[in-house]
Amino acid sequence: MPVFWLNEHNPNFPPAQAAEADGLLAVSKDLSIERLIVAYQQGIFPWYSHRGLFYWYSPDPRLVLFPQELKVHKSMRSIFNQRKFEYTLDTAFEQVMRACATVQRSGQQGSWITEPFVRAYTQLHEQGLAHSVEVWRDGTLVGGLYGLSFGRVFFGESMFARVPNASKAGFITLVRALGETGFRLIDCQQETAHLSSLGARPIPRAAFIELLEQNCAEPTLIGHWCFCEGRIEVCRPNNT
Repeated sequence: MPVFWLNEHNPNFPPAQAAEADGLLAVSKDLSIERLIVAYQQGIFPWYSHRGLFYWYSPDPRLVLFPQELKVHKSMRSIFNQRKFEYTLDTAFEQVMRACATVQRSGQQGSWITEPFVRAYTQLHEQGLAHSVEVWRDGTLVGGLYGLSFGRVFFGESMFARVPNASKAGFITLVRALGETGFRLIDCQQETAHLSSLGARPIPRAAFIELLEQNCAEPTLIGHWCFCEGRIEVCRPNNT
């Protein structure tokens, strides 16, 4: 199938089903807020940039986690019981994103989270659509993750950990709170052993797109989030 060149004056995409076997669908010169919003709602996301171009993907199958299928193993239950970490939402979004960009990952050279990504997603955060989970130990940021929220779906992007189990604990805390708040799905994009161990599983792209179409009718929890008695609430409206 062809890889589509996107018109920078038109934020729309071709159907996700038109993607290449590896998930590559389109290329653009821009990473506009409007394009990002359209992309995620249609099951598409930007994965990396090269020489000023942005590459958009929609893989098949798609790794997802249904909150009720979350697996918390004994070792992690012990970490929660011992209260090794503290957790916050939306208190250090850019710091979390930059940490995700700089953390060393096995088998990966460099990061796709470049300055244009930081600027664009930080703007989405200011609009109340992108969110971060911060994991703290003794007042120091030791782990976290970030992603976007539309309707009752959370679209995970990246996570980091500076001490063992910090990102996993943050992810579990988020998934539990999302489930209590009525979210139906966490998009994990690509399959990894780390996420699969927590209960994420691949589903056909067609099934994922169908879930997103149903999600369009759901209200979006816009604003800066906080944890409140095991749920997620908007503690501050967006800055726009």
